[in-house]
Amino acid sequence: MSVHSTEVRLAARPHGWPTAETFEFARTEVGDPAPGQLLVRNLLMSVDPYMRGRMDDRKSYVAPFIVGEALEGGALGEVVESAADGFKPGDTVLHGLGWREYALVDARSAAKVDPSRAPLGAYLGALGMTGMTAYAGLLRTAEFKPGDVVFVSSAAGAVGQVVGQLARHRGAAKVIGSAGSAAKVAFLKDGLGFDEAFDYHDGPIREQLKRAAPEGIDVYFDNVGGDHLEAAISAMNLHGRITVCGMISVYNATEPTPAPRNLAMFIGKRLTMRGMLVRDHGDLRGAFIEEMAPLVAAGTIRHHETVVEGLDRAPEAFLAMLRGDGLGKVLVKIA
Repeated sequence: MSVHSTEVRLAARPHGWPTAETFEFARTEVGDPAPGQLLVRNLLMSVDPYMRGRMDDRKSYVAPFIVGEALEGGALGEVVESAADGFKPGDTVLHGLGWREYALVDARSAAKVDPSRAPLGAYLGALGMTGMTAYAGLLRTAEFKPGDVVFVSSAAGAVGQVVGQLARHRGAAKVIGSAGSAAKVAFLKDGLGFDEAFDYHDGPIREQLKRAAPEGIDVYFDNVGGDHLEAAISAMNLHGRITVCGMISVYNATEPTPAPRNLAMFIGKRLTMRGMLVRDHGDLRGAFIEEMAPLVAAGTIRHHETVVEGLDRAPEAFLAMLRGDGLGKVLVKIA
């Protein structure tokens, strides 16, 4: 069954911040699935910071997007036609070909999900790559242990909100978050149970963090880099651990950004800083689902979402996410 589909393509590689001209819309015909493939009608897609890196033509942990071709990203959709064992029309699947209405998906890269067990958005957020990033980055990379004082930057974002709540559930002595507005600070404290939170616009981050954690911090989950990372290093206790998940403050920089100026503190404090990619921790998937699914179902782990309606607004949603305008996971409802 051939169908016509709208897709969002990379029109040009951005220099600095992406603009509307970075994207273009195209109509294409999607043919019948080949053996081992599924024809999927996309319902919901995710926009994420890592996509900005894929717009640049540089060597990285994942291949760059190709100019003139459709963008990619996590999506949920309904199987329309199946040429693969184990899948049938009507199944809901998670896959990596978002930014389009219809997709031909290799069944090996699709995973069935049960919409009756959790809202669809949860499978792209707290129960998906976002949640797995938080889980692996906190528990394995940062080697979190009960009694730790934890600081999370971009804490009202998709990953940050899960990190903070998971740390509290696992017995953190204190959880501190930074965010970009008074409303987000209130959300962290009143909505998600963070012990302390501050707006990084309200003054030097180092001073605000010191007031929030006069006893120092043991774990820093870094989503921002830059002055947040420098402030966290200064606040670290002996043998503190840093997980570097993202550095959104420098993704659109056109000039080299200053490195933290206090790296010498790593020596005396015997600190550890490790980068992490969620794809390296697939062995934790079973433990992650076993622990997180009941917590999400019970509302112990909340997963706030910002949902934008329409594929035509996907570029707008992506740019808003990069600016930090959204709260929690930013999703685009396609169908």
